[in-house]
Amino acid sequence: MSLIIRTENIDRDFISGRETVHALKNVNIKIERGMLTILRGRSGSGKTTLINLLGALDYPTKGKVFFDDKDITHMHQTERDELRRKDMGFIFQSVALISLMSAYENVEFALRIAGFGLKERRDRASECLNLVGLAKRMTHRPGELSGGEQQRVAIARAISHKPKIVFADEPTAELDTAMGIQVVGIFRKLIEIEGVTIVMTTHDPSMLDLADRVYTLEDGEIVNE
Repeated sequence: MSLIIRTENIDRDFISGRETVHALKNVNIKIERGMLTILRGRSGSGKTTLINLLGALDYPTKGKVFFDDKDITHMHQTERDELRRKDMGFIFQSVALISLMSAYENVEFALRIAGFGLKERRDRASECLNLVGLAKRMTHRPGELSGGEQQRVAIARAISHKPKIVFADEPTAELDTAMGIQVVGIFRKLIEIEGVTIVMTTHDPSMLDLADRVYTLEDGEIVNE
């Protein structure tokens, strides 16, 4: 199985007053293409910091991040922006949907930003919402949807431009266990149908059995393989 992302000895430090906080320390991981990888750990363990580095949203203090065998660590910001726009999708705990837009409009708007033509936007937005089981809820605004349905709209939006990889930061944190497992089940379906790679963070042990690979973080370090 080929790798889509790998890291080499990455550290991430933050300055807090007069102190240096070592958020990540000597992290080496490998993300296999077409797999669901979970980064698990308690709050403050470094999960979000790591996913931000993998998704080219932040820079490591030390070490390297490779995407498709290309070192993106010192890539120019314009190239990183293009990489995220074209090859990456993001799902946030807060879902971050536009409240005045319907489910369909939220997905279609993301495709418009990505440069898709009108017909492509219409077809792909409908296709993605159908994939996540919201074919009958396309015209509803976020306030008219349940928490689980809102997260599914966010998933549809994240995969709409056909990225190579999707990063999901605590996508089930605001959901009950049953709904959280449904969301991860959708991830598994999307991997099979769309061929996408998914990396998600969680502190919920009930999600781990659904993953292909699990990395556990404690105090900024990987503690298992």
